[in-house]
This record gives sequence, C-alpha cells and structure tokens, in this order.
Amino acid sequence: MGVRQARYPDLNGRVVVITGGSRGIGAETARAFARQGSAVAVLGRDEKALAEVAEELRADGARALGLVADCTDMAALASAVDRIERELGPVDVLAAFAGGDGYPVPTARETEEHWRAVLDGNLTATFLTVRAFLPGLLARRSGSIVTMASTAGRLPSGASAAYAAAKAGVLMLTRQLALEVAAEGVRVNAIAPGAVRTERTAAQMPPEAQAAVAAAHPLGRLGEPEDISAATLFLASDASSWITGQTLDVSGGRVIV
Repeated sequence: MGVRQARYPDLNGRVVVITGGSRGIGAETARAFARQGSAVAVLGRDEKALAEVAEELRADGARALGLVADCTDMAALASAVDRIERELGPVDVLAAFAGGDGYPVPTARETEEHWRAVLDGNLTATFLTVRAFLPGLLARRSGSIVTMASTAGRLPSGASAAYAAAKAGVLMLTRQLALEVAAEGVRVNAIAPGAVRTERTAAQMPPEAQAAVAAAHPLGRLGEPEDISAATLFLASDASSWITGQTLDVSGGRVIV
C-alpha cells in the first residue's frame, strides 16, 4: 500500500545524510527527502547499490551522492564527512540507519563472534556515525539526528538477545545525546519500527509467515519502508522543532500488546 507523505517546505535545500542507504528503509528515506528538495548522501557498503540509488535521485533532479563507508570504521566516516561537505555542503540532517541482523538466535547457542558483530553493526555503528557528523552540527548550532532502533529494543521479541540489546542501547544513546546537545540547538530522536516489508523481508519470509507476523500487529499489516520514511521526515523537519530525546514507535501498535 502507498503511504501519503506530507510536504515540509523547510527541508527544501537541506543536506541530508542517510547511512544504510543502499536499499530498503534507507533507500526509500533517501527518495522521500529528495522529493522534499533536499540534497542527499547515501552511505553504505554496497558500492553498486549505492550508485544506483544516487543515480535514481539525480535523474529525478536531486543533488545526490552515493558513498561507500563502513559505519564501524571511524576513518571511513571521517572521509565521508569531508567529501559530503565539499560536494553538497554542511550537513543539516543525519539519519543513522545502518544496522540489521535481527534474526532469531537462541541465547544458549549465541556465539561471542555473532554477539560482538551485532553490537558493532548496530550500536557501535550508530555511535561512530553520530560522532563523525556531530561536530559540524554543534558548530552550526542546528540540525536533527534520527537514529534507527526497533521494537526489539522496546520489548522481548523473536529477535536475538544481541540485536535486542544493541537496539535498546541505541535508544539510551539517543536519549543521553539529546540531553547533552539540546542547549546547542541539535535535536536527537529515534524511530523504533516493527516488522517492515523490505526487499529482504519479502524475499526471505514466505507469504504465510508474513501474514502471521502482520497479525501480531494490532493494525493487522506489516510496515512499509514509506511508513518509516514519513516518520523520519517529520522528525527531521521544523514540524517537530519542540521534540527531542523521544522514541517514535512506528510499529502498527506492536508495543501496546
């Protein structure tokens, strides 16, 4: 189903960075900002997919960059910051969306290697991304940061304990950072999605499994990437100018059950 997205004139001309932007929620969020008139940089590890997203945005008239950057690598992020500021300008909005690997792993069979990889790919990647872009936002005393959490960080679920702990950490990082930088004019909020029908979900989850997961959400459907991008636009825009340190549950009511 399509999701009607509001217009936010203040986003026109702003420079937006989206990590995890090569596909799924990140790519759709990039499209949503481009439709608002924003300049968009998508970061990730898949060079071909990033190039395709950036080319799509440019074909629709947006200023756009696709940059390869491992969000667990501070040097790679610092290089991305330099290039984005040179080619697009100072960053106004950061959507720290890189992460994933929320598949079920019973804790009794969890390995140290997997645990560390999931925490690095979700929590550490979010911290390093914020750390790379935050100095510029603070220097300009403005901007909005949106982090990517999950319902798995809000209540027990079928996800692994590693993923749940990482996403709960993202939520606390968001709140702590919001308190630290509020007086500097920078807002920080999190989005906690429920199950979202991305390309990967559609490919790996049979229709009957999708139906069962949808039924676990009070609104009776899976989320769509457009649901998350619409929430991100709101949190990035001046429409939410008096909101910081909050978690927006975009989960079809999942957290109330």
